[in-house]
Amino acid sequence: MGVAPPFLRRPGIRTVNFMYAATTSVALVGGEARPVEVQAHVGRQNDVFKLSGLPDTAVREAKDRVRAAVLSAGIRFPNRTVTVNLAPADLPKGGTDYDLPIALGILAASREIPPMRRAVVVGELALDGAVRAGSNALGAAVLSARHQIPCLVASAAAAEAAAIPGAVAYGVSSLAEAVDLLRSGLEGTAPAAPGQPMTRNEAPDMADIKGQLMARRALEVAAAGGHHLLFHGPPGSGKTMLARRLIGILPRLEISEAIETAMLWAAAGRRRGLDTTPPFRSPHHTASKAALVGGGSGNPVPGEASLAHRGVLFLDELAEFPRGHLDTLRQPLEEGVVSVARRGMSVDFPASFQLLAATNPCPCGFHGDRRKPCECRPAIRWRYRSRISGPLLDRFDLIVHVGRVEAEEYVGASGEASAVVAERVQESRVIQVARGQLNRHLAPSAPLLESAAAGGLVASAVGSGLLTARGADRVRRVARTIADLTGVDQVEEEHMAEAIGLRGEWRDD
Repeated sequence: MGVAPPFLRRPGIRTVNFMYAATTSVALVGGEARPVEVQAHVGRQNDVFKLSGLPDTAVREAKDRVRAAVLSAGIRFPNRTVTVNLAPADLPKGGTDYDLPIALGILAASREIPPMRRAVVVGELALDGAVRAGSNALGAAVLSARHQIPCLVASAAAAEAAAIPGAVAYGVSSLAEAVDLLRSGLEGTAPAAPGQPMTRNEAPDMADIKGQLMARRALEVAAAGGHHLLFHGPPGSGKTMLARRLIGILPRLEISEAIETAMLWAAAGRRRGLDTTPPFRSPHHTASKAALVGGGSGNPVPGEASLAHRGVLFLDELAEFPRGHLDTLRQPLEEGVVSVARRGMSVDFPASFQLLAATNPCPCGFHGDRRKPCECRPAIRWRYRSRISGPLLDRFDLIVHVGRVEAEEYVGASGEASAVVAERVQESRVIQVARGQLNRHLAPSAPLLESAAAGGLVASAVGSGLLTARGADRVRRVARTIADLTGVDQVEEEHMAEAIGLRGEWRDD
């Protein structure tokens, strides 16, 4: 219980006793865990509950959830003025994970439980006092490891939090259990055991693909070097079917990469868990610009570009996306980060993704088709294609036409399974990691060990106008990947020729 300071203890001045307690929670800003001090003050007036510190609607509604949960746990809620502040007060707070620390802070301030020891607390409270897992458990575990203090989370998220290296996590299933745990002391209770990273096996198999040898090869090369890939062709040729099989041949994420990805998802209010499967995001072409690259009022949240970090961003029907939306992807494609600026706040979201796209050649989809004539006028066709700007199109490493599957291919044998292709991709990635980075990230000045004939071939393509300077750099990286898949040190002329062939033009034929 607090006492008025000495300079107020004078005759004629009325002193007022107060009760105060604080605990620590977490806010996720740009996928980074930042500590939030939950300060609780219990005064002497009538029943009033105040909440400050830039809370959003979900946090403001915590007042009702906390009061009901405390009463459901059989604990007296203070019939006084309760003031809760979430510091720092200039950082926007969102979500329901502040319920549990607010409740425990109030109970500590009203002396229903011992003074709070240093711990990071997160969890949503149900009206019956149950603790539900929110999206900030991993953030609490990161702070636990960083500051060497325990964290208190929902039981459903305890194993996930304990998997963070250096974190000490305790799981509780109800507010009453949390109160008992704090009353007895954390030292006498065993922390949660770390959970194991999981890998989803939901990706369809490449063996389902009939024909499309060039498209399959492009998918393998793209997976091996992390290259950006565009499929174009008539409807029903298998563009989307091919694209959705990319995840099945990509290497699994390292545990540090899985944590980084899960933190970004948590910042967007989603639980991904420690999943080592690379994320695959496929937003609809009606998605807003903020949904695509991130934004929102208050504390900006990640968009699809950041949710695809360390994985694949697949844009189906690419030409249906507004051109302005597509051009916002140019920064993350080059820098691997999205910068979102709001008044008084600028947040950088990691967004190192592999861009995979598919598009029809025109609105009707049949321009250049051998069997069905196109019904689009040239002006309409030009307007459709102009939605994809030249600078964005130039950032695709591979541009591959996907034509109709012929009858003999459709009834023929299936191609290689994803597991076989994934082995070659993994072997190529090992070579690249030993070199220091994926081929997609190689600088133009990096030594690529090209033969004179290979270098002369790409120089000739630039001189003839077939490639821009940026396009030539991308072709050279793809040729390096093809050489790695072959298992040779030097890029030969045939590797460069295949790379140029895989970067075909999207044009009016």
